[in-house]
Amino acid sequence: MAIRKIFKVLKSIPTIEGAGVHLKRAFGYSQLPLFDPFLMLDDFHTSRPEEYLAGFPWHPHRGIETITYILEGVVEHGDSMGNKGVIGAGDVQWMTAGSGIIHQEMPQRSPSGAMWGFQFWANLPASQKMMPPRYRDVPAATIPEVVTDAGIRVKVVSGTFNGVPGPVRDIVIDPELMDVSIPAGGVFEHPVKKGHTVIAYVLDGNGYFDERRDPYSFDFAGSGWLDLERSCSFDAETVVLYAREGESIRVVAGDPGVRFLLLSGHPLNEPIAWQGPIVMNTREELRVAFEEFHNGTFIKADKA
Repeated sequence: MAIRKIFKVLKSIPTIEGAGVHLKRAFGYSQLPLFDPFLMLDDFHTSRPEEYLAGFPWHPHRGIETITYILEGVVEHGDSMGNKGVIGAGDVQWMTAGSGIIHQEMPQRSPSGAMWGFQFWANLPASQKMMPPRYRDVPAATIPEVVTDAGIRVKVVSGTFNGVPGPVRDIVIDPELMDVSIPAGGVFEHPVKKGHTVIAYVLDGNGYFDERRDPYSFDFAGSGWLDLERSCSFDAETVVLYAREGESIRVVAGDPGVRFLLLSGHPLNEPIAWQGPIVMNTREELRVAFEEFHNGTFIKADKA
């Protein structure tokens, strides 16, 4: 089985979003369309409540899916369909904005003061950008964790690992989302679907994500102009984008072990017109979306 090679490596970049949430942007608008069908990955990780409590007040989305995964802390949410709730450590919310939804996500002060979570944006194809909105709260208790004989632990949100499927299914881009922990020196090998975009985002520890062990065999966008060192072992807040060729990926953990998010999906190969929280295929579709938002006709679906 051919092993995929690394195509590009990036380091996340500090930024501020929402009403003042401090986060690290792993990838986003400036990397289009490299990560197709994924548009953005934000990592919000801080022990300072003043860096997250302002949250993401009411705002619209159309044409995309947003996926929120919480490792630590609590986030209250609500939307224009009348849904509301709370997601906490280990929980996932998978929201399909489709034709349009207005929602808010408001982190709450945790007992420790810490907050750690992620939000991905996934694009929808032109044929389904105006599908009815829906969302799925996925409690941590419903997400299976597979532990191999070698001590590798894999939480399966979407996709399948060792014959165990995740609870999120029937998604347009046919995604996989897994939280993978490998002990020191351990080897993780996993088949990936032909042509799918495959991304790893390192959370903790370090590891080798390419068998070549050659730091000059790929583009490393995280290097500064005075960075005279290159490594083929990657640590926290590093994004690994794999080449499209190959049937599996292989990761070898370094001395401290490694934990990473594994994300894959079917690329759409369509034009993207993106402004703020709305992603369409043409500028005209964007104009219509914003006109509808301002004149009160943005929401197409009835409340639940």
